[in-house]
Amino acid sequence: MGFWKLGFFGILCGAFLFSIDAVELHRNQPTERISGSAGDVLEDDPVGRLKVFVYELPSKYNKKILQKDPRCLAHMFAAEIFMHRFLLSSAVRTLNPEEADWFYTPVYTTCDLTPNGLPLPFKSPRMMRSAIQLISSNWPYWNRTEGADHFFVVPHDFGACFHYQEEKAIERGILPLLQRATLVQTFGQRNHVCLKDGSITIPPYAPPQKMHTHLIPDKTPRSIFVYFRGLFYDVGNDPEGGYYARGARAAVWENFKNNPLFDISTEHPTTYYEDMQRAVFCLCPLGWAPWSPRLVEAVVFGCIPVIIADDIVLPFADAIPWEEIGVFVDEQDVPKLDTILTSIPPEVILRKQRLLANPSMKQAMLFPQPAQAGDAFHQVLNGLARKLPHDRSVFLKPGEKSLNWTAGPVGDLKPW
Repeated sequence: MGFWKLGFFGILCGAFLFSIDAVELHRNQPTERISGSAGDVLEDDPVGRLKVFVYELPSKYNKKILQKDPRCLAHMFAAEIFMHRFLLSSAVRTLNPEEADWFYTPVYTTCDLTPNGLPLPFKSPRMMRSAIQLISSNWPYWNRTEGADHFFVVPHDFGACFHYQEEKAIERGILPLLQRATLVQTFGQRNHVCLKDGSITIPPYAPPQKMHTHLIPDKTPRSIFVYFRGLFYDVGNDPEGGYYARGARAAVWENFKNNPLFDISTEHPTTYYEDMQRAVFCLCPLGWAPWSPRLVEAVVFGCIPVIIADDIVLPFADAIPWEEIGVFVDEQDVPKLDTILTSIPPEVILRKQRLLANPSMKQAMLFPQPAQAGDAFHQVLNGLARKLPHDRSVFLKPGEKSLNWTAGPVGDLKPW
């Protein structure tokens, strides 16, 4: 521990053997392609491998909601909006539902925001249920499989459990009508009721254009060892401090608020994006949910993500080698975070940086406008294509039913 502290400060002052120039802790790291099948998967082209039919729903399910509150275009849940826009002009779209492999229902369930810009999930189950009733009544395709060849984008904190508090989300469970569908969601945690088998875990939305405008010169040294900006306690929702982030963020603050290797604060400076590009490690702890946009920002800015969220399922895990580009720290080990990070050999840090410098890695985490080859849109399509062909067992016999349309909380059964 002491050796690395001295070593890191040696890096900062240029006197240690591994100076910044010597170990090349710059933004212009040489890139390294992911070896093996993961690299191939990341660069897959989904066009020609699947066809998607987009249901045309009344605008009250999508466009009118967005017109009422354009803020929905900028929040971390905006993937549902941009995925819809992408599919409307995508080469995989088919106007003939008889030849479709997948069916997509564009419902903007997160576009109901508080004055502070936080999504309210309470109407979402009724809204989703209403949309499913509509497509099952007006088209024959839902009823053939009860949704097994349909996918829905559900980027809430806990996906289709539709609640921002884990305890309530677990109590609710996944909306019963979505039990057979494929869910495309930001939430991912192993052995959790809000993540069903076959779901596709995606990154949260982070604004590509905004991040691009904050890029700094390539040769800027990474002079910050550990960086984090965000809440450590959520006093308003968790006054006793033991529930939010399962105590992991509080442990970061209490153990390292005075540690000179750690640049951590609740303040969110205007130089936030620039600071991430000057950092070697960026903390990505859980909050109310395991995921946050910090993961996207860290990858895009080449800052090694330090993932503190037990059992998290990360975006596109079959294509992005998270174990190779990030550092995983168990929540219970947060008090040892300084020892863990200062014990990582410089050559390991350099390799992680080279992998992060690969443009395909960054591209896979973004939903750019317009879409670009290899971006998050295409990774979602790749995930859907890898599920094909559908097993014949997903198609129901005439008159066969498996879903219970009256299951779930009574409030969810009210008309929307």
